[in-house]
Amino acid sequence: MLKNAAILAGNSNLPLAKQIAKNLGMQLYECRVSKFSDGEISVKINQSVRGMCCYIIQSTSSPVNDNLMELLIMIDALKRASAKRIVAVMPYYGYARQDRKNVPREPITAKLVANLLTAAGASRVLSIDLHASQIQGFFDIPLDHIYARTILIEGIKALKIPSGQAILIAPDVSSVGRARSFARLLDDAPIAIIDKRRPEANKSEVMHIIGDVKGKVCIMVDDMIDTAGTICTAADALIKEGAKEVYAAITHPVLSGPAIERLGASSLKKLITVDTIEMPKEKRIAKIQVLSCAKLLAETIANIHADKSISAWSHY
Repeated sequence: MLKNAAILAGNSNLPLAKQIAKNLGMQLYECRVSKFSDGEISVKINQSVRGMCCYIIQSTSSPVNDNLMELLIMIDALKRASAKRIVAVMPYYGYARQDRKNVPREPITAKLVANLLTAAGASRVLSIDLHASQIQGFFDIPLDHIYARTILIEGIKALKIPSGQAILIAPDVSSVGRARSFARLLDDAPIAIIDKRRPEANKSEVMHIIGDVKGKVCIMVDDMIDTAGTICTAADALIKEGAKEVYAAITHPVLSGPAIERLGASSLKKLITVDTIEMPKEKRIAKIQVLSCAKLLAETIANIHADKSISAWSHY
């Protein structure tokens, strides 16, 4: 149990928030987050937080704007209630893909969200597997960036892939570093890279595979899966190249639009993911295995609260 601390939650992922609190030997603070009839968000904190360190568990997943506003309003409420420190625990950081200008007159929304969190009164932010590491530089307050790699590795090891048969797959060039970090923890397994072209958002076309996957068990690793177009197209391409089986280990299960239908029809044998985003029952098909990040977040929160290092979870 953390002394002089409060664990609060918005509506984005209450099951995860409850598990984090349980791992810390605590109960969620009494807090009501609701809406007025016109859709405006209402926050009511029913216990004193004066002089306390407050940790808000809230992923900014779909509905992204509602969940983001809930978080901002909760931060403001705690600040005005004289909380000593306010930590925004965002297992999934929404708008992270808008982290640079690719064409003229585009916003950098990931930076805007950082500004909003700071202006609302957050003392620091904790997040898992940011889409781009440079988002850390968007903040003028501390940001603790940790990885779900150890959780996903356990899921991969449970597959009991025969020695020498596993190969890590980077779905694009930007994922090579992640693939290498996984490979190091899987007996220095080899890696392969999928060279793809993305003509527009949420659409990708596989160009070719760099590396030999014939007869191998392929494990694709990435930070998120959204519409599942990239993963499913890549899985089919790997099978055509002679891969024995294809799995995916991905942190954030956004799974929007046709994702579930695509996964069901694809060559992918199993998707191993983490509960940074709450997954409704209708999306929990047999191919999807969800692992919990509650213990990881609880341990990190405990170390932050005690002013201890979190470096064990914050590097590849």
